Amino acid sequence: MAMTKIIECVPNFSEGRDLDKIEKIVNPFRGKEGVKLLDYSRDVDHNRVVVTVVGEPQAVKEAMLEAMGVAIEVIDMRNHKGEHPRMGAVDVVPFIPVKNMTMTEAVELSKEFAREASEKYNLPIFLYEKSATSPDRENLANIRKGEFEGMFEKIKQPEWKPDFGPQEVHPTAGVTAVGARMPLVAFNVNLGTNNIEIANKIARNVRFLNGGLRYCKAIGVELKDRGIVQVSMNMTDYTKTALYRAFELIKVEARRYGVPVIGSEIIGLVPMEALIDTAVYYLGVEDFSMDQILENRIME
Repeated sequence: MAMTKIIECVPNFSEGRDLDKIEKIVNPFRGKEGVKLLDYSRDVDHNRVVVTVVGEPQAVKEAMLEAMGVAIEVIDMRNHKGEHPRMGAVDVVPFIPVKNMTMTEAVELSKEFAREASEKYNLPIFLYEKSATSPDRENLANIRKGEFEGMFEKIKQPEWKPDFGPQEVHPTAGVTAVGARMPLVAFNVNLGTNNIEIANKIARNVRFLNGGLRYCKAIGVELKDRGIVQVSMNMTDYTKTALYRAFELIKVEARRYGVPVIGSEIIGLVPMEALIDTAVYYLGVEDFSMDQILENRIME
């Protein structure tokens, strides 16, 4: 699929259990000219599906608008329960410039999408990250605080008037955050305990908000079907805070509670550089360059 400009979109939908609903939501990304569905990953405990799609900016925008309409139709936030914080059926829609696109262009696309989506679905939308209209809206966690249930009162406050759409929560679809950002890595580390308080304490020490790693957001999450807990993270700039640093810091913090780290997972797609950086660290490879990656040289 030859494209002059490529944008990536990684929408998060608040449904991770009903396979029929998930397929309906994902289907608008299939078979569209100028759009390529790369991945969709669901999590039962989080009750969330993360979709990764790339393509030409306008084609991706139109497919995303269609998928949003389906999600609003099939998801009722009044009945939604899950471990991951959420505030809407279409919880967050980030646009990431990939090829021949500047961040400024990605911001403009995000605003164009937000305006059209709010008008089409009568949905309140907040702009976040690089698209944010004020510093207190850059961090998604600030917008999402209170989640769906608390948003009905929060949105009435003058400082939390949506950037687009009505100043009232959609009764079943909630609210949505839209923005442009750097590539993000959803990286989770599993702990050998079912004590959620331990996961919460470790998350607090790891995340930047509480004095931890600069480009790390973290929360504690229960994986009830496995009888364990995890530190669930968003690494917002893997080039400045490497995955291995977060992994090692969690091991250090877990040791104080006598808890082992038993594994990790990556949700959705991840840039090769993020994994190579981690492999180089653990292997102790000296003077390594991305030019030594076979696949990189083949693609030149």
